[in-house]
Amino acid sequence: MEEWKNDLTVSPKMFTNCNVYKFQVNDTTAGFYVLYRANIRTSFLDFLFVSPKFINQGIGSKLLEHVKKSCIGGSCAVLNVLSDSNSDAFYLKHGFEIIGKRESSIKGRFLSEMELYFPENM
Repeated sequence: MEEWKNDLTVSPKMFTNCNVYKFQVNDTTAGFYVLYRANIRTSFLDFLFVSPKFINQGIGSKLLEHVKKSCIGGSCAVLNVLSDSNSDAFYLKHGFEIIGKRESSIKGRFLSEMELYFPENM
């Protein structure tokens, strides 16, 4: 886990430069995402995490639907995400396509580069 610390840290700079949203269940943060607008056409989903206690309750899907609405409303044409292999099926189920593989900060470990297109904004 220590090897991933930098990759998995939400920095104070992200709160300034990105849109950060959390999903609350009562007084508990059940999940969150970080969305970054790279340019007029493309946004990056830097994080989408659900607390293990809340997995398989539809929270990830609700967060992703919020991401999609934000992208469509913001005239974004492409949403990009780097997905861990354990999350590929989730993103594929929600319409993403794998467009390539990228080596992670851990040598020999690869992440799926995935995109979702919003034809209404193209």
